[in-house]
This record gives sequence, C-alpha cells and structure tokens, in this order.
Amino acid sequence: MSVLAASACTSQATADNGKPSASASASQTGSPSESPSPSPTVDPVVWKSNVSEDATGVAVNTRVTAAADAGDLTQAALSYVSKKGNTVEVKGKLEAGTWTAGDLLEPGVKYALALSAKNSSGETEKVTRTFRTANLTLDDQIYVAVSPGDGADVGIGMPVIVRFDLPVTDKAAFEKHMAVTSSPAQAGSWYWLSSREAHWRPKSYWKPGTKVNVTAELNGVQSGRLYGEMSRTSSFTIGRSVIAKVNLKTHEMNVAINGKNVKTIPVTGGMPGFTTRSGVKVITDKVTNITMKAETIGLKKGEKGYYPDTPVKWALRLTNSGEFLHSAPWSVGDQGRRNVSHGCTGISNTNGAWVYENFKIGDIVDTTGTDRPMTMGNGIADWNLSWAAWQKGSAL
Repeated sequence: MSVLAASACTSQATADNGKPSASASASQTGSPSESPSPSPTVDPVVWKSNVSEDATGVAVNTRVTAAADAGDLTQAALSYVSKKGNTVEVKGKLEAGTWTAGDLLEPGVKYALALSAKNSSGETEKVTRTFRTANLTLDDQIYVAVSPGDGADVGIGMPVIVRFDLPVTDKAAFEKHMAVTSSPAQAGSWYWLSSREAHWRPKSYWKPGTKVNVTAELNGVQSGRLYGEMSRTSSFTIGRSVIAKVNLKTHEMNVAINGKNVKTIPVTGGMPGFTTRSGVKVITDKVTNITMKAETIGLKKGEKGYYPDTPVKWALRLTNSGEFLHSAPWSVGDQGRRNVSHGCTGISNTNGAWVYENFKIGDIVDTTGTDRPMTMGNGIADWNLSWAAWQKGSAL
C-alpha cells in the first residue's frame, strides 16, 4: 500500500511503449495550459428624453424627444389615455437617432413613452416611461375655429379665417403654427383683424379650381398665460369665378362668370342717410324666406326711416352691419332708376332667384358710386387693402 502510495506520488507516467506520455512531457517542459477568453462587457443602453420618468405637471407646450446613448434608437411610441378612457397615439419622426413628437401635449392626462434600441452587441433593449401633464381649465385654453370648413366649395374671394374665443396676446407664436398651402400655389399672408381673429388671403383672388389646405397646429402652443386648446385642419376647394360689379350711379349690376359677362340686373341702393358702402364685399351667407327688421340696423319705432318687419325671399349677406343683396319686389319701379333702400342692394324676385342660384359664399360683389367706404371687420373687407398694407397685418 505504501509503495502504491509512493508510486502514485513520484512515478512518471509512461505510455504502453515505456516512453513518457505527451501530457507528461508537456507538463515537464513547462508549456502553459490553454484557458477560455473572458466575455466582452456590453454597456447597457442609456435612455435620454426631455421628459423625466414619472414626472408630473409637465407643461403642455412640451414637444417630447427621445434618444439613446451606448446604443441606436430604433423605435419610439408615445400615447396617452384620454379623459374618456381612449388610448390615443401621438405620431412622431425618428431622424439621426432622435425621435421627435409631431404634436404638443394634452393637459391633465398620463402619457407612456415606449422606446426600443440596439445595444453595442446588437441586442434589443426596451423601456417604457410614464409621465403626467399639467391640468388646465377652459379658462386657461384658447378655443380655435377654422373656416371654410372641411370639404367646402367657396368663391374666389373667400379668405381663410381662424377665430379664437379668448384674446391671443402672443400673435407671433400662434402664427408660426398656422399655415395655408394650395394647388396651384399662390402667394399669400396672414392679417390679424384683432386678438381674436386672423385672416389669410392670396395676393390676388383665388384661381378657380384651387385646392386649399389649412393647418393650425395650436394645441399646447403658449400665448401669455394661455395655451391653444386644440389643433385644426381644413381642406376646401375654390369654385368658378363669379364677380358682380354694382354701380349705384347707373343703378346696374353686371355679373361676370369665369371672366364672361352673363347678366345685367337693375338695382337700387341706399337712399340719403342710409348710404350703401362702396368697396369689394364678399358673400358670407345665403338665406331664404327671412324677415328684415329695422331694429337690426339701429332703427327704433317712430324714428325716421323705420319700417315694419318685411319678408324677403332671396338674400345674400354682404356685411355684419346688415347689408344684403336681396330681392325687393316693393322697389321694382325704382330699380335701375334711383336709390331708395335702407342700405341694401335691392333686386326683383326673379333676379333674386337667379342670383341665389348662381352665387355662393365667397363670391365677389364690388360696389362703386358712393362716398361711404367699406371698413375692415365689417363682413369680409379684406380685398379693399393693398397687398403691401395687408402684409403689414402679419405678426411675423
């Protein structure tokens, strides 16, 4: 037993032929044994965003961005749960390794930002972060309305109109997010009539058949202490060219459709004290079977010029102050001869029916022959300003 033990401790291993084995020779010559290579270290992806994880009270004028260090961002998805419980996806764009949201934020909701990236070894890593936006009341937000509405077919004089329910104190901030494009393209500009209304018109009348697209990306845009409540879009079409030229000295209205004179109509305008305004007017409404009331033009019963409620079959509104182009069968004997109305342009019932059929909202009524001008804000008086004066009304 001890010999075996000694042999086990000191004897040299031999092969069957009596020579030292290869393993024994290698061990004796001092050749190093092979060991496995260490695994390379993979740095984890470092997620970057301009909104912190679990943040609260995030301002609604924040445009979310996301990127990745120690990796390549491959996908990002931003969504929120609306106050009605619906999940709403927010579109965005991934460029040069940074994802940018296509819209600003909604108030008082919870957002989820889901990110995917490839780390240095090519493996996919994912993370989802959440945050909440600041609460806003309706008194903190500016409601936005755009006209003409989507799908409308309007005349060559119709401007784009954006109205706000609260004053916009930072007009430039809002205007930067309001755009009008058209096919064919036409140069144009915004003009602020007030802090609650802005118009966009081309340099000259729209070309018939033009397709117009409006974007007012005002959701979350800040103006003083207020924010835009929503974004709006509208796409509409320009119809044929219809221009009526009213001459209240000759008491005639000449109508041209697509540049061709098609009809001459006898008219009567405002009598002394109720002078019809001269200038380019745009039809803003079409109505039938309405009642004209003296009170709507500031007359009280017993005052000079007061008249009883009067039914009218065909009427096209020209100003906010009460001027219409309308049928007036009671004055047919004066039409083409003298001005006897309270400021409206009167025509016969037959001609009223024809005008109602052939004119649309946005068509032009260009009146001459009086010394009372159109004023901005009284209906659509936009075309009475020169192009240079119009451009000065922009906030940019």
